[in-house]
Amino acid sequence: MFKEKARIMDEAAIKRALSRIAHEIIEHNKGARDVVLIGIKQGGVHLAMRIAQVIESIEGTPPSVGALDITFYRDDLSTRPKVEASLTDIQFDINEKVVVLVDDVLYTGRSTRAAMDAIFDFGRPSKIQLAVLIDRGHRELPIRADYVGKNLPTSLKENIEVSLIEDGDNDSVILREEV
Repeated sequence: MFKEKARIMDEAAIKRALSRIAHEIIEHNKGARDVVLIGIKQGGVHLAMRIAQVIESIEGTPPSVGALDITFYRDDLSTRPKVEASLTDIQFDINEKVVVLVDDVLYTGRSTRAAMDAIFDFGRPSKIQLAVLIDRGHRELPIRADYVGKNLPTSLKENIEVSLIEDGDNDSVILREEV
């Protein structure tokens, strides 16, 4: 059981962070012509769509956006009580593209590793980059985000909850503490 410890981001802060990430993606890749965004289900899909909208407002054309289910690529599949997979939706060529994986929270790095494994089943991108709204630390694998909305060091007894309007909630990032 977790109780709210602090509200870290509200709607305006999330919007600013995603706008900054979009600008950094464009700057780092010298435009967005060869960039595609792939949201890691669940949390990253809506964020990828929002980043794509900002990129479109700057560049004039939107990058392709897909959704990636990593369920069967996870290394903890056997320890989960019930596995419910959803559909991956990548309806564009990723070969020789800059694939930006988008997720809500970067923690151990295991979801990112699973996403990279899954991506190679769809082709061979020229690069894979990672964009996250929150980096909370505690990496177990040598993975780091290229684009970070907010670095938020946490303890192992804390949890990060990202809520988005697309899921019927208000946009917020809440730090919760185990009780």
